Amino acid sequence: MSGPAAHPASGDEDRVRLIQRALAAAGLDALVCALPSNVLLLAGYWPVVGTSVAVATRDGAVGLAVPEDERELAAAGWADPLETFAPSSLAELPPLARSLQPALGRVLRQLGLGRGRIGYEHGPCLEPSSYAGTNRFIVALPDLLAEACPQAAPTPADDVLLDLRAVLTPRELAGVRAACRVAEDAFRAGARSIVPGASEREVAATFRAALAASADAQEHGGARAGGFLFCMSGADAALADRAYARSRGRRIEPGDAVLVHCNSYVDGLWTDITRTYHPGEADDRARDRFEAVLEARRAGLAAVAPGVPAREVDRAARDVLVRRGFGAAFRHGLGHGVGFAAIDHNARPRLHPASDDILAPGMVFNLEPAVYLEGVAGIRHCDVVALHAEGPELLTPFQAGLGDLAPWLGVAR
Repeated sequence: MSGPAAHPASGDEDRVRLIQRALAAAGLDALVCALPSNVLLLAGYWPVVGTSVAVATRDGAVGLAVPEDERELAAAGWADPLETFAPSSLAELPPLARSLQPALGRVLRQLGLGRGRIGYEHGPCLEPSSYAGTNRFIVALPDLLAEACPQAAPTPADDVLLDLRAVLTPRELAGVRAACRVAEDAFRAGARSIVPGASEREVAATFRAALAASADAQEHGGARAGGFLFCMSGADAALADRAYARSRGRRIEPGDAVLVHCNSYVDGLWTDITRTYHPGEADDRARDRFEAVLEARRAGLAAVAPGVPAREVDRAARDVLVRRGFGAAFRHGLGHGVGFAAIDHNARPRLHPASDDILAPGMVFNLEPAVYLEGVAGIRHCDVVALHAEGPELLTPFQAGLGDLAPWLGVAR
């Protein structure tokens, strides 16, 4: 195989080197990806409608085939060559794959990929939304490769991609930090709306408006920023361990715990953050639940270090909840990788009792100890943590005590 070994100076040198090492270890000559989060991983550009394809080679070169109207966004990454195509015109309505194939073929030829083992996305995945409607090639990708590069050997590379996504570069971590700041602004401003009588939808709308205002400030700097935000209160919050959050019309009552969940993003790098508030006077049972979750949070964070098995971090937090009588009410793992996706329980590292992952510098993940009591309440505190060689960095240190979350409970007994 031959092809350019250089890439634009504005690129992420750390990411390119990580890709090169991963390809060499897997015996692959290149990776070809179409999922927007993986295009971001390979080329530093987060596609809008999911019709772009990125190619990264073992030589360190990166190419892109993108729709013409995303050229400006794609140019912010480090791909060279960058080929464009028109998905359709007034003259015809061709299948998308047929419109893309010539541009992809040009990219592969310029990168010298006439043959060899080319890794691609294969299995099921959880992909964050970059737009209201996005294309997913998935099963069509091997056919695209076969047409554009008939002498190559397409090879599923999901494990390679999972490992690559598990470790963020300093450039990528900066994006997660920015997304955490967007969320923090929303939590600080929105918390004032949590009062008895307000509905979950009204609270969520207030938080969402604050999120949009903070995202707008990011966008003035050229970023694409935004996110999703939900509120669940009282017995509704006990349902927050399910696969999705949902704000309803239920009105907050004085004794309710109010759980607010946020997934913010900046340029395709995501967060996973939850805070639970108690706006009114409460009894000792509510205090016990809050204190148990916050103690589990501290125990989990204290266990985080390079080389530690992820399941040991889960155990540190879980043991607290078991000791305090809430073990059965903590119904999911302590956390999972965060960055290229917001909520993906397969993202490394998986902080779970059955996980065999080992924590390493560069990993970014959430810690989300929780107590869910059916028909009563749900309390979850979800932080984002970055791991460095010297230890963990808490990216979401705000609203971390009873004084911020539950003023009535914060008063000493």
